[in-house]
Amino acid sequence: MSLDDQFTDAQARVKTLTSRPSNEDLLSLYALYKQATAGDVSGKKPGMFDLKGRAKYEAWSSKSGLTNDAAKNEYLALVNKLTA
Repeated sequence: MSLDDQFTDAQARVKTLTSRPSNEDLLSLYALYKQATAGDVSGKKPGMFDLKGRAKYEAWSSKSGLTNDAAKNEYLALVNKLTA
């Protein structure tokens, strides 16, 4: 199975989790997904009163410079850990 197929499969599997992952894991999933699909963070950093938007932006920003394939591999590893 190709990396892209594995990535697509992992996206489907993460939606079937029976328990909610921690906020840290959710932010990591978001950041890795965005890095894998859109590349480095773009847009303006949300204001200090948009706590959720700011946390997501900072998580994605922390993955800047990671290649698409590396982000997909990290995403796969995290999904495998959460579904184990």
